[in-house]
Amino acid sequence: MQGFYNRILSIDLDTETFDIQPIEEEIYQTYLGVKGLASYLLYTLNPAGVDPLSPDNHLIFATGPVSQSTVWGGSRYGVFTKSPQTGFYAESYSGGKVPEAIDAAGFDAVVIKGACRRPAVLSITPDGAGFHSAQAFWGMETYAAEDAVMEQFSKKTPYKKRGAVVIGPASENLVAFGLIENDYWRSAGRTGVGTVMGSKKVKALFFAGDRKREPYSKDLVKAFTKEITKEGRTNPGVNAYKTMGTPMMVKLLNKANAFPARYWSQGTCDHWENISAVALHTQCDVTDNACLKWFMACGRLTTVRDGRHKGLKVEGPEYETIYAFGGLCMIDNIQDICHLNDVCDRLGMDTITAGNLCAFTMEAAERGCTDYKIAYGDADATVELLYKIARREGIGDLLAKGIKAAAKEWGLEDIAVHAKGMEPAGYDPRVLKGMGLAYATSDRGACHLRATFYKPEIAGMIDPAQIEGKAEMFMDFEDRLTLFDTLVLCRFYRDIYTWERLGQMIHALTGMSPDQANLKAKADAVSDIVRRFNLREGLKPEDDRLPKGLHRELKHTGHVLTKDELEIMLAEYYKLRGWDKNGVPLTV
Repeated sequence: MQGFYNRILSIDLDTETFDIQPIEEEIYQTYLGVKGLASYLLYTLNPAGVDPLSPDNHLIFATGPVSQSTVWGGSRYGVFTKSPQTGFYAESYSGGKVPEAIDAAGFDAVVIKGACRRPAVLSITPDGAGFHSAQAFWGMETYAAEDAVMEQFSKKTPYKKRGAVVIGPASENLVAFGLIENDYWRSAGRTGVGTVMGSKKVKALFFAGDRKREPYSKDLVKAFTKEITKEGRTNPGVNAYKTMGTPMMVKLLNKANAFPARYWSQGTCDHWENISAVALHTQCDVTDNACLKWFMACGRLTTVRDGRHKGLKVEGPEYETIYAFGGLCMIDNIQDICHLNDVCDRLGMDTITAGNLCAFTMEAAERGCTDYKIAYGDADATVELLYKIARREGIGDLLAKGIKAAAKEWGLEDIAVHAKGMEPAGYDPRVLKGMGLAYATSDRGACHLRATFYKPEIAGMIDPAQIEGKAEMFMDFEDRLTLFDTLVLCRFYRDIYTWERLGQMIHALTGMSPDQANLKAKADAVSDIVRRFNLREGLKPEDDRLPKGLHRELKHTGHVLTKDELEIMLAEYYKLRGWDKNGVPLTV
């Protein structure tokens, strides 16, 4: 089928063998690629109830129809598995330059099962997989590991397109929220996909190749890209991201009283200007940075100008990292947050979960539930705690298991904030109530990206306080962005790639019908199979609810999301999805 390679690479680590297999066209027609294909494979191949750290849990890398094309926002890859953080479906995505090398290897998906006897690097080329010792790389932080793998394996390949994805010490030590990193600062960051890679003793995958997808119509793709390029030059959202990046959200969310602070007890913090986009650009040398074929340039390539972190270079910090450490942990210095960002990247840990856990520990210490010495605003103690988590030393061993384990140990389950065991991003659902529905229903745990519903609520497309009728707009956003993940596209193009544009793109790349009803049917198919995966893994109705911590009133403003309000949105959502009252799909 055009737009696809029509083949997957299956790797067995136990036997150090591989097999190249075709995929039936019907699968692509039903689910498209990337998230659709990978979800089908995960549901089909994973044993029901498998332990996420078992060799039998599959780890899947995938690229899709837009990869290496001229379509803007397509230099991304996805990783799929069963999450060690939540016990449910795991998906995570990353951008940068490496995704093109992954795609150039010539597979729609690389499916990995089993576990290596010793640490290994896998080399992936159009001919298949190679197995190599990673003994010299095991224990390295992510930047050093990526450099070392690229230096060793680039010399041995004739292919020009090449790149590596790596894990850090946190994933090696099976911290539940370990990530996979590439291009130094680009991360498949959430749900613990790096931890699964660590459980398989795979330190890195090196990709190289010269393959490229054949679109349905090169002329249509060219015309589509030309039209989007013209629009991008004047798009206000594009210019805003190029100017200030995601840190601009610090001001916006504080003004809306929806910036989570002091471990989810406040909707704003007095020091927000010290951690804002203006502070970042004033105190550091900052240039915009983009993935390949990207006019959005949302990244901030930051070098700390002076002070104790002088010379530190990092891409970021993104808004989510600033909220987690600057808001929840109440750290009031943007340079310290840059340092915390760097520490997490080097160790290979998700900054959202890491920041939440550090803030939770601060709250526990303040309440006398732990004798560990750490207080709100203490950046140095936060750095020390991050290293303890990555090394699983002392209190770090408890926190490495995740929020549910720590909350139970300290008797703080009533204030612990998470959904399905994963912590939310920096959009408080007591103000942006549609985000409550987003966090509760997301298949991978509390997630802001599956529907990015903070956008219509903040932008005034719908009243943030509205309850009845909100699920319809939410599902429209969710379905369209599900299709983004089947291609795979960057979320920041959501305002540009409307349903109509998405249909034009899919038709030009694959030849499939651009009809919106056809596209929605594919999104429904993907949503249903992921839901069935989670139900098979033990999902219960209560897993689609929010914790007590998110039903408490916010201090200072009194904003609240009641359980009854969530139930109204949830019932409407289930009905629109064609699921029963417990969230079970009614169709086979």
